[in-house]
Amino acid sequence: MCGIVGYVGRAEAAPILLDGLRRLEYRGYDSAGVAIVNGKQMETRKCAGRIANLAKLMTERPPSGQYGISHTRWATHGKVTDENAHPHFDQSGKIALVHNGVIENYAALREQLERE
Repeated sequence: MCGIVGYVGRAEAAPILLDGLRRLEYRGYDSAGVAIVNGKQMETRKCAGRIANLAKLMTERPPSGQYGISHTRWATHGKVTDENAHPHFDQSGKIALVHNGVIENYAALREQLERE
C-alpha cells in the first residue's frame, strides 16, 4: 500500500505535496519522497522513515518548483531504505516515477528494455 500525491500549479509544490502526504500517511509510513521540477532541473528528497523525516530533510534543503510528485511507502517488497524510497528514476535522472503495488513482470520488462 502507498499514498501518491501530484501537483501542477503556480504555487510552490513542496508544501502542497508534503501536506498531501501527511493526509495519506496511514497508507504508508516506511519511507517517503518527492520529486519537484524547477525549470529544467528536478530536485529530489527521499528517505526511510515517517513523513516527519522527509519534512525535516525538506526544511534543511528546501526544494523549489511548481510541479512535482510525491509518495509514501508501506514496504511489501524490498527493504526499508533511502534507496528503495520513491520516487525512482530512469538512468538519465530526468524521469521520476512513483507507483503503487508490485510490478510482477519486472524481469520480462527489464529484459525487453535491455534488448532495446
